[in-house]
Amino acid sequence: MSDLLTVEDTLKTPAGADDDLQAVDRLKDAYQRLRDEVGRVIVGQQDVIEQVLVAVFCRGHALLVGVPGLAKTLLVSTLARSLDLSFKRIQFTPDLMPSDITGTEVLEEDRVTGKRVFRFVHGPLFANMVLADEINRTPPKTQAALLEAMQEHMVTIGEKDYHLPEPFFVLATQNPIEQEGTYQLPEAQLDRFMFMILVKYPNAAEELAIMKQVTGTFEDSVIPVLSGDEITTLQKVVRRVPAADHVFEYARDLARATRPGATDAPEFAQELIQWGAGPRAAIALMMAAKARGVLYGRYHATTEDVKAMALPVLRHRVLPTYNAEAAGITPDQIVQRLVEEIHPRDENGLA
Repeated sequence: MSDLLTVEDTLKTPAGADDDLQAVDRLKDAYQRLRDEVGRVIVGQQDVIEQVLVAVFCRGHALLVGVPGLAKTLLVSTLARSLDLSFKRIQFTPDLMPSDITGTEVLEEDRVTGKRVFRFVHGPLFANMVLADEINRTPPKTQAALLEAMQEHMVTIGEKDYHLPEPFFVLATQNPIEQEGTYQLPEAQLDRFMFMILVKYPNAAEELAIMKQVTGTFEDSVIPVLSGDEITTLQKVVRRVPAADHVFEYARDLARATRPGATDAPEFAQELIQWGAGPRAAIALMMAAKARGVLYGRYHATTEDVKAMALPVLRHRVLPTYNAEAAGITPDQIVQRLVEEIHPRDENGLA
């Protein structure tokens, strides 16, 4: 039996009514259409768009880090329109309270009975896609309310739980330059973000195209490509994408290599890394590898997919030592060195 036939048998649903292979093909086609639609508004940033879409199809959240003016907000709002999802933007400020984002109960009079009753007014978190703009500018109490929503997909008001609409994604932005008056994100909350995505400056040709587009008569009309229900279905398909044991082992080895003191960590990790990634990082690596494989039209995940997703998954989960920071060594450089030194095994378990 060929490898392709094995993969096909794995992807088919037990009932056989809805063939996952066709769903994979639909997802690949939708991915290309999404890139085209977003690309009509956003010039360049192809890696950023790809990583955000991978997070969406993995049911994950993403933190976008970049200087002001790089169209981070426009990217998220354009993506929400291309996915036909409800979208809300929250500008985080030092005086923002948890109830400002979750919602609150208001006391009002029932016109029929004349009695006063409490009615819950939904906050901006009740949307499919939420942009948390400058998330590090709000105090820990409000960040904790967002953390519950990200992890549990619900908010708690008093004694009641209110479930958020599905699918639900938080895409947060953070300015890496101005740190006055900011509240550093706790490691527990950083770990809830599947990806940390670096939004970089455009190149010369892209910047020229941006100038012509913004100062001209361009209208950013976007055609919806997928609905919320279709996204939920495709998220389930991604989870069923198969991967060989050596791919799982490679993702595990990369995550374990970031942990100083671990027997299988390289020697330089002991000197450069203060704290490493937990098991959630290995899970995120595999989910991202599966989604990337599907988006590229393959029916399985490979070690190359794991490599491609290593930076956005690990860069915010690796805490450099003081000596590493003093030497100007960044988490990205540490992760890249790990990728170079940790070699995947083949199907026979040989490195």
